Amino acid sequence: EEAIAREMDRGGQVFFLHNRVETIEMAADRVAALAPQAKIEVAHGQMTPRDLDEVMTAFVEGTVDVLVCSAIIENGLDVPNANTLIVDHADKFGLSQLYQLRGRVGRSTQRGYAYLLIPGEASITSDARERLKILQDISELGAGFRIATHDMEIRGAGDMLGNRQSGTVTEIGFELYNQMLEETICRMRGEESIERVEPEINLKVPAFIPEAYVKDTNHRLVIYKKLTQAESEEDVLDIQNEVSDRFGKYPLATAYLFETMKLRVLLKKLLVRQIDFDGKHVVISFHPRTPAPPELIIAMMKMEPKKYQFTPDYKLVCALKGTSFEEILELSKSVLLRLLPVEAVN
Repeated sequence: EEAIAREMDRGGQVFFLHNRVETIEMAADRVAALAPQAKIEVAHGQMTPRDLDEVMTAFVEGTVDVLVCSAIIENGLDVPNANTLIVDHADKFGLSQLYQLRGRVGRSTQRGYAYLLIPGEASITSDARERLKILQDISELGAGFRIATHDMEIRGAGDMLGNRQSGTVTEIGFELYNQMLEETICRMRGEESIERVEPEINLKVPAFIPEAYVKDTNHRLVIYKKLTQAESEEDVLDIQNEVSDRFGKYPLATAYLFETMKLRVLLKKLLVRQIDFDGKHVVISFHPRTPAPPELIIAMMKMEPKKYQFTPDYKLVCALKGTSFEEILELSKSVLLRLLPVEAVN
């Protein structure tokens, strides 16, 4: 009650995470009893894409105070005004998952708060106690690697290159190992390693695989993993067709996911560190060594000076008339395609 009131007093919003769809409405009723003044909505993966889209849009736009939700917020959702997270039955989550969830808040200039609720310390497992203690102790920059290390210590790492894998780390890790190996070899040879970026995408587009569409968590993780490994639009299309063949017609949120991952391919080719939508503009933040030809950026600004601006810190600001998810994705893609050097097209 106090946590919700504190956040609302400073004009913010709250995530209340309850990861059991069967009882999520009861959880919402409990929250409503504690905060009768709050506008509360429920979001989970078994809702229809249309209903989920409406709820998420309302939350992003700030018309909802408290979002009672499942773990669908773990991937892809960025709401700068939501800076309090309350996790119900936090002992049921893995360490890396809790760390990632905690990262949903405190992403703006406001201080973030994360409250992890448990039924009682005596009733949770020793592993759960250890996970929560580690999360409480580790908060400094770069803690993600230490979190992953502790998580492997608790669960067992498995055999990275063999058949024995632990938990949901199946198929995860080998490409990172290869990348580190490649960079080390380049340094030993005195060669310049290939510049890489992992773009951060904050377009406020609901892009994910609903639980109602792909019920098995491991199947969803494998699809996400394949998409992050895609090096071309053709790779994404292959995965798109594979998913459609296996699970049937995909919902709108998953269609947005595929389009977002095609966009990610272009962002990586152009060494774009981050792409944001602020409500009126798409802002593309380039790495200083971007291969985007400066003359193309200048030409765009000359042709449409009211639409495009380029800042000294390598940001291309693109004005957008509409605010639909389709318009945001289409403008982003069209701008990036215009800036793609000929040698990077294939």
